[in-house]
Amino acid sequence: MIWFRQCDSRFPFLWEGAGQPPARWHGDGEGPVHYLTDTPDGAWAEFLRHEEIRDPQDLETVTRAIWAVEVPDDPVGVPHLPRAVLFGGPDRYDACRREARRFRERGASGLQALSAALLPGEARGSRVDGGVRPGPDRDGRTLALFGPRPDLVGWPATVSGRPGADILRKVRYF
Repeated sequence: MIWFRQCDSRFPFLWEGAGQPPARWHGDGEGPVHYLTDTPDGAWAEFLRHEEIRDPQDLETVTRAIWAVEVPDDPVGVPHLPRAVLFGGPDRYDACRREARRFRERGASGLQALSAALLPGEARGSRVDGGVRPGPDRDGRTLALFGPRPDLVGWPATVSGRPGADILRKVRYF
C-alpha cells in the first residue's frame, strides 16, 4: 500500500538513527519510528497540528516535501486506547508510548491508528463528476513503523510544496 510522509526536504524521508525527537508513539532513544498517513491531507494535517498553523497567511511560508512510500502489508498492531488518548495532545503521549512499547516487545513491526490530526471524515479525497467534487467521507489513518526500514521505497510527490488553505478546516488541533 502507498502511504504518505511529509518532511523537511533537506533530509531523507525516513529516520535512520535513534536520535529522533520523541513523539506520540515513541520516547527518547526509542526511535527510529516512521510516521506515515494514508492520505496527503493527513500528512499535511500532522504538520499543521504540530506547528499550530491556523492562519491561511502562515501557509505562504510553508515549504515541505511530501513522499509517497510503498509499505508492505505486514501485520501491525491496533492500539486499544480511548479516543481521548488517541486524539489528545502531548499530555496523552505517555499512554500511547506505553502501548507502542507493548507492541514492540511482542515483535510487531508497527501499529496503525486513527489519525489524531485529521477530523472525522476528512480523509475523503476528491473525485471528478461534473467537475472536482468531494469524495465520500473517510477517516484518516496513521501508520507508525518501528526501527530502521531500508526496505521501504519512496517517491517525492513534491519537493517544496505547501497545502491549500482548505486543509486548515480539516485539522484537529491540540
